Amino acid sequence: MNATVAADAVVERLDVGVYTVPTDRPEADGTLSWDSTTMVLVEVHGGAQSGLGWTYAPAAVAGLIRGKLADVVAGRDVLDVPAAWAAMTGALRNAVTSGLSAFAVAAVDVALWDLKARLLDVPVVALLGRRRDAVPVYGSGGFTSYSLPELQAQLAGWAAEGIPRVKMKVGSDAGADPGRVRAAREAVGDDVELMVDANGAWSPVEALAMAQRFAECGVTWFEEPVSSDDVEGLCHVRSRAPAGMAVAAGEYATDAYGLRRLLEADAVDVLQGDVTRCGGISGLLRADGLCQAYGRAFSAHCCPTIHAHVCASMQSALHLEWFHDHARLEAMLLDGAPQPHEGRLRPDPGTPGLGVELKRSDAERFRTG
Repeated sequence: MNATVAADAVVERLDVGVYTVPTDRPEADGTLSWDSTTMVLVEVHGGAQSGLGWTYAPAAVAGLIRGKLADVVAGRDVLDVPAAWAAMTGALRNAVTSGLSAFAVAAVDVALWDLKARLLDVPVVALLGRRRDAVPVYGSGGFTSYSLPELQAQLAGWAAEGIPRVKMKVGSDAGADPGRVRAAREAVGDDVELMVDANGAWSPVEALAMAQRFAECGVTWFEEPVSSDDVEGLCHVRSRAPAGMAVAAGEYATDAYGLRRLLEADAVDVLQGDVTRCGGISGLLRADGLCQAYGRAFSAHCCPTIHAHVCASMQSALHLEWFHDHARLEAMLLDGAPQPHEGRLRPDPGTPGLGVELKRSDAERFRTG
């Protein structure tokens, strides 16, 4: 591939598609249940190339991209991603730049970074500046809708594959959760890190009571013990949690202000962020700077294919989430989606961009918009 980019190369157009893939079985966490996952996928064309970006969000995000962002990005320099990001966030002022607006910006921003890297004939991680060859992962699933045998089989399967940390959902039934956590510990053994995620199901008092129970099974990570909107509640839990148990949150923050709020309040041991929610790669890089400034580690939420590149370039990245739904969907729809090896995910150093292509014929049967 020729890495020379024409000086006048511009973004020509955006194509948007919505794909809804049923889960392989019913899924639930502490506050929600679902039976499908929706991906809003963007293709940005320019300079005789195209780039892919996506977000996991309601189909309404596709309308925002088509109606508010396509014309803003078209005609811009294909290499000037920060200018496009600024223009998109500015155009969405009256739509409020957080929430679903940030999801829309994220999908386009990722596609623009992918396009730029392809035009320069380098992987996205090299474009950002590689700090490491691979990023540690943790297996994530263990939904509260699973039977005990299903829970144990999934977590033990990841451990057997060499993934040294696994996460399960809690919060649907507080009475059953201590037994479920014990069953998980029995399945993975003592050498695998066990993590739990309550998805904001409890009050601070309830969460602390559960933290003490979970500590008996060696749980070292308590994600969203209370709602991530309850910053004071997170502080309360973190300051009183059992020794050795990290409190994590941040996956619902959609801009740098939301991420900073958690760090300023000293509400988390580990800050989470999601490239498909917080304004894309451009937005996520801000999280790295914030974590460095506040002396906190960062963990990427879901979407492993994109996060493999970004986290490999981040100084503060601790690990990324090998989330069952997204790992399965990305393998189904994207040719070249990376797979963990010895507990780490490695972005392909020899393939330009994100290293993936849409499996168009396979994806078409899931297209809903």
